[in-house]
Amino acid sequence: MNEARGARLRQVHTALASPLRLRMMEVLWVRPRSARELAPLVGMPADRLYHHLKRLADAGLVEVREYRPRPGGKVERVYAAATTEPPGEDVSPEELSAFLAMVMETTRADLEAAFQAKLAGERREVQLTRTAARLSLEALQELKAAFETAVRDASRHSGGGPYVRILWTLIDAEDRSCDPPEADPTGA
Repeated sequence: MNEARGARLRQVHTALASPLRLRMMEVLWVRPRSARELAPLVGMPADRLYHHLKRLADAGLVEVREYRPRPGGKVERVYAAATTEPPGEDVSPEELSAFLAMVMETTRADLEAAFQAKLAGERREVQLTRTAARLSLEALQELKAAFETAVRDASRHSGGGPYVRILWTLIDAEDRSCDPPEADPTGA
């Protein structure tokens, strides 16, 4: 691991080592909020949250989304969970690795926050499934389409329940160029 990536991951781990900052991330995933709006949701006065928001921002986990005017000419920062776009085809292995590390770290933080909330008496649903299947290219495309349809359909039914984060991965465990040729359904 190169030195810059190692330092970046240490910064993320340090930022997420605090249960308070994990809770702040959980709240900011739902929607952007100011420190004043975060305070009652995380049980700490707004003036004590700025240090924690800075730690999260320095780690690249939150960003200032907007500056909102307040009475008396003051302005408050509105924070949001940082958006990390998937790298394109021209990405270096190091950039792809850094992106995947951020996705996995965010997922770890989500899981930890959910389990801590469950321990505190909240009802949280967490479903983890890991499996393997041998899929032809056609079956693989069908699976991807079915999952994308299910997520799109679920997104249309916002029934006022809590937000649910979904992480779905599909990884070829072997070189697909070794696929046997598809059988001709006509038998020719």
